[in-house]
Amino acid sequence: MLHLIYILAFTVIAFFAISNLIRSLITISADTQRGAWTDTPRPSKSRQNSPYQASHPELYDEEGKPINEPLLVIRSVSVEDARQKLDSLYESSPSQTRSTEDES
Repeated sequence: MLHLIYILAFTVIAFFAISNLIRSLITISADTQRGAWTDTPRPSKSRQNSPYQASHPELYDEEGKPINEPLLVIRSVSVEDARQKLDSLYESSPSQTRSTEDES
């Protein structure tokens, strides 16, 4: 008798789990077809002629106008320059116990 109760209980739990999975898949499918999951903003019909306005505050200057320049500038550094900078950082670090142990 106990076996039948277990089978019935797990059947009901499995039914709820599968129905929840199917409901979630249908919801996600509907959202992707509407375009709610895309990262690109869709312009509204009232502002079709105006350019896209960025929404993040770092993309505006002090006057509130959008910045039209690169936000990340990467300078190329040679390997020797990088080694010199790393060596100078290492030598100026406060935990210089290894160099004093090597000297004695």
